[in-house]
Amino acid sequence: MSCVNRSACFQVIGNFSPILQMADQNVTEEELKRQRKQELRLCTDPLRKLQLALLLRGSTGIKEFSRSFRIMDDDGNKQLTRDEFNKGMHDCQVPLSLEECASLFTQVDTNKSGSVNFDEFLFMLRPPMSETRRKLIDLAFGKMDKSKDGFITAADMKGVFNARKHPKFLSGEKTEEQIFNMYLAHFEIGGHQDGKVTKEEFFNYYNAISASIDNDCYFDLMMRNAWKI
Repeated sequence: MSCVNRSACFQVIGNFSPILQMADQNVTEEELKRQRKQELRLCTDPLRKLQLALLLRGSTGIKEFSRSFRIMDDDGNKQLTRDEFNKGMHDCQVPLSLEECASLFTQVDTNKSGSVNFDEFLFMLRPPMSETRRKLIDLAFGKMDKSKDGFITAADMKGVFNARKHPKFLSGEKTEEQIFNMYLAHFEIGGHQDGKVTKEEFFNYYNAISASIDNDCYFDLMMRNAWKI
């Protein structure tokens, strides 16, 4: 989609969470949350119910869920038994009953092996995204991952990140450094021993952001403004 009127498509506020400000649509981030809460109350499909619950936790919901499950994968084989799966769901405090967890396990155990491949499970949880948006995320990550080793650091991100179009910078309320640190807080880089963000974490963050943006023009502009692509 061609972004003809870019100034009408883009606004970023506060903690770098996007809010839709299209002239032809009145859907704000709060309205999307309200809609998701209503859908969650009526939802009977365990997979969709889990997806909605994680989206309601914000842009880091899927990322935090992913980390919690990976901690349990002691041998690194990326397979979860039914007991591990149930424990993970309990530890993550997701709004699913034991019966719903059992139904979800059966649903995502696609080869009926008695275990769940976590990467496949995570892929099923991600909201659908257009190929155009996927390419933009890949382009942004690739611009920072100069060594092509599959992860980036805060220094890599700082070398590319553009905060000069952020409303709080334009108003003089915050400096570029402060806005960048607000963005890093989504990835909790300071709390990582290795200080790295994987491509999966980067993708999961923007996948959740994408789920709140109906318009491809807005998403395109947001990515290009933030990462100079």
